[in-house]
Amino acid sequence: MEIKEYKCPNCAGAVKFDSSSQNMKCPYCGAEFEVKILEEYQKELTVPDQDNFNWNQQGLQAMNSGELEDLGAGSCPSCGAELIGDKNTAAMVCPNCGNTQIVMQRLSGMLKPNYLIPFKLEKKDAVAALKDFYKGKRLLPNSFKDENRVNSIQGVYLPFWLFNAKTSGYIRFRAAKTKTWSDSSYNYTKTDYYSVVREGSLNFEKVPVDGSQRMDDSYMDAIEPFDYGQIKDFGTAYLSGYLAEKYDVDADASKTRAGARMKASLEEEFTKSVKGYTTVKIENSRINVEDGKINYSLLPAWVLNTKYKRGEYLFIMNGQTGRLVGRLPADRGKFWKYTLMFTGIMGLAFTALIVLLRIFI
Repeated sequence: MEIKEYKCPNCAGAVKFDSSSQNMKCPYCGAEFEVKILEEYQKELTVPDQDNFNWNQQGLQAMNSGELEDLGAGSCPSCGAELIGDKNTAAMVCPNCGNTQIVMQRLSGMLKPNYLIPFKLEKKDAVAALKDFYKGKRLLPNSFKDENRVNSIQGVYLPFWLFNAKTSGYIRFRAAKTKTWSDSSYNYTKTDYYSVVREGSLNFEKVPVDGSQRMDDSYMDAIEPFDYGQIKDFGTAYLSGYLAEKYDVDADASKTRAGARMKASLEEEFTKSVKGYTTVKIENSRINVEDGKINYSLLPAWVLNTKYKRGEYLFIMNGQTGRLVGRLPADRGKFWKYTLMFTGIMGLAFTALIVLLRIFI
């Protein structure tokens, strides 16, 4: 025989029926609830917090042999130099003459990108943005601002999975209203608790997920957004003059992150509608994805991956919008120089203040 126990929404104690009030009453905190309302709340608690994602990958297809043959061989057509890249490099710039060659061997077995956003900003724009990023950084090592280092920034088409989906969501919030007052003897605080439910739908289009392991996800998120109004159907001609990377994080491995981004956006939008409370906390949240579709795309970025002493420093600029992010090293010698200068200045100022006090006191 199943015995059902009702829990108090306030203190989680066992709630019992009170014959005098004809309501459910908690013997621990004294809270009372209408029977129907508490039953509805109990039903919500028994619903499992489980998301459901339904992704359709039928739009993804491998490049055919004709497209691969059109890409050419892995040697420079201008000077004949051998072009060597890592296992994920699909196109590269010849280090001998600067010409670009797309490497067939790196693209065989690769899924054909559905879309591509062409570069809108040139290398000079990326170099100028990087120099501007360096400005005012007094602790930056002089060698790090070297022209050769700055000019080694490269245009790269980076692999992204784009997720489209129609989502519906359910979120239950625990909200509270707190009121305080006082009299001549005591300070009082009254807190009322509420169970707030929101249900609704939200459509997502082209939610990007980075398909490259060596690119930090936080960097890739930071250079967003891209203007998808300028997206094109993929064509190999767009790769000419730039590097291009093959994905090494496949669509299946990217689904979890895409779902997490959608769920976070859904929770953020639903939370905005819960107003008038002192505090609001999510108790239960679930998302259901229908008609989810995945597309493979190459998106433009200017990338500088450089080393200084034992550290590696990555700078990425959105090749369409110009948004730039990066991390800079600090010169310890300059740090101590400026510290000593500041300490000396403060010491002189303190000495001058003591002298003035002696004169006027």
